[in-house]
Amino acid sequence: MLLLCADLIIYGPALHGTLVWDDANHVTRPELQSLHGLWRIWFDLSATQQYYPVLHSAFWLEHQLWGEQVLGYHLINVVFHVLSACLVVSIVRKLALPGAWTAGWVFALHPIYVEGVAWISEQKSTLSAVFCLASLLLYLHFDQSRRRRSYVLALGLFVLALLSKSVTGTLPGALLVILWWKRGRLGWKRDVIPLIPWFVLAIPMGLLTAWVERTYVGAIGSEFDITLTQRVLLAGRLIWFYAGTLVWPFNLIFQYPRWKLDPGVWWQYVFPAGVLLAAAVLLLAARRNRGPLASFLIFAGTLVPVLGFLNVLPFRYSWAADHFQYLASMAVLIPLSSWLTLAASRLSLSKSTKIVIAASVLVLLGALTYRQSGNYRDDETLYRETLARNPSSWLAHNNLGTVLVSRPGGLEEAISHYQAAVHLAPGYAMHHCNLASALITLDDPGQLPRAIAEYETALRLKPDYAEAHYDLGRVLSRLPGRMPEALAHYRLLVRLQPNLVQAHADLGSLLAQMPGQLPEAIAEFKTAIRLDPGISELHCNLGAALSQAGQLAPAIAELKVALQINPNLAYAHYLLGVTLAQIPGRMPDAIAECQAALRINPDLDPARHLLQELAGEQK
Repeated sequence: MLLLCADLIIYGPALHGTLVWDDANHVTRPELQSLHGLWRIWFDLSATQQYYPVLHSAFWLEHQLWGEQVLGYHLINVVFHVLSACLVVSIVRKLALPGAWTAGWVFALHPIYVEGVAWISEQKSTLSAVFCLASLLLYLHFDQSRRRRSYVLALGLFVLALLSKSVTGTLPGALLVILWWKRGRLGWKRDVIPLIPWFVLAIPMGLLTAWVERTYVGAIGSEFDITLTQRVLLAGRLIWFYAGTLVWPFNLIFQYPRWKLDPGVWWQYVFPAGVLLAAAVLLLAARRNRGPLASFLIFAGTLVPVLGFLNVLPFRYSWAADHFQYLASMAVLIPLSSWLTLAASRLSLSKSTKIVIAASVLVLLGALTYRQSGNYRDDETLYRETLARNPSSWLAHNNLGTVLVSRPGGLEEAISHYQAAVHLAPGYAMHHCNLASALITLDDPGQLPRAIAEYETALRLKPDYAEAHYDLGRVLSRLPGRMPEALAHYRLLVRLQPNLVQAHADLGSLLAQMPGQLPEAIAEFKTAIRLDPGISELHCNLGAALSQAGQLAPAIAELKVALQINPNLAYAHYLLGVTLAQIPGRMPDAIAECQAALRINPDLDPARHLLQELAGEQK
């Protein structure tokens, strides 16, 4: 309970925050909130951001409990983290190591875990850790008792861990290392054979995750095209980087600078060489003490999925991320906590002095965590803090621009951040499109050529970029002599996204203004109505096009449908009046429609002029 209270305090700044960055893609989307949605979570690989069905089932259940209330998601993350801390205590005791509660408190309070706990998307880290550590603990029970029940429960928890986050597939390897550390050797029958089913489950799940990451998540492209040599350089550097942030957690960043991997620079080889040297030294030292080598093997082995040998989407922004070492870090913190506890017991200090020293360390860790968790209150805070420590983060520049662009008085600053994103990562079409849209929003005719150029750059980089085609088509349609270009963009857009209602509607409106294009305009309006028949404006536009084409009866029918959906649509009353006026004997009805339009909107000048004309003719 004390651990929980402490974590609720230090994570307090994040508890009442909002969704940040990609949280909305992880918490259960509206189309998945039904029982059928739960079925899709398990059996449709494209239904969720990643195929972690246990995680997304947990999100589904949480949504049933507290809906859109963000506090609930934050609280459950804290609870999972505290449960993991308690499991750490039990595991350290099971291994007969000193400092069980020291390890538990360090795990609970260490700032390296803030990203995993304060960021809702990373519930996959906290939830999978609970299953993974519980599985490890039960397997250690099995190793002592050889009871089948313990084995089955441990295996079941391991499956739940895999289906929450596949990086937990490194657990059977870690177990083999722990068993070797305990006994000095591994027995085939006693140690290896029981874990073969675990590897059989873990390897396919890891491969499936790697495939989903590339196929559905998007971990492909030039950013991931690095050579084997570069991957080795990266792996060596990451191992040292993560170890360094564990022992010196004073400059943790949501997005670290993305290092340049250059095989032509000699000092970059120091990192993998240092890893090999450390492994060799620990191997020699293992004759007297196997602990340090076991710690090293578990730490590096658990990091293998995120060392650069497999592509994961976050590598697009940075090679390193704090949440990547949520599990691996325990291989360092647990032995370190045990060693410190043992060393403290040998010092000739009073008990009160030792308590003060330990409390000071924990308070320092808690204070760092409290400060770091405040970065996750909202998007603006997160991105501003990221840029304060990593000005080269094009993701933070772009996303902060998106936060500011719709805020009163924020447009100028948003443009400056979009410009920075374009400068830092000119190969991303989205950056050019966002900058162009912001320039258009300025409503400055002098910025129009620049905005068009940015849209065109976006489309050169990504010819199938639907949003850029849509926005550029809208801009060009308002410029003299650019209508053919606008139509070309809209025609391509409806091929790229045939179910986009607004694209068909806008294309129909443009075609209706072009000589000889009414049949195609009518076809586009009909397509839009087929996709969404409940929009009154679509029926109104179709009615206008049919009336213009001389198809008066169908036009009247469509305009009446528009008015059934929205009786207060003044323009539909006016158009119905225009159409009825063309039919002999329907002038009174036409006048009545114009009057209805003016009652709804007295400023509708076309209806007033038509009413005057009809009244004059009637006289």
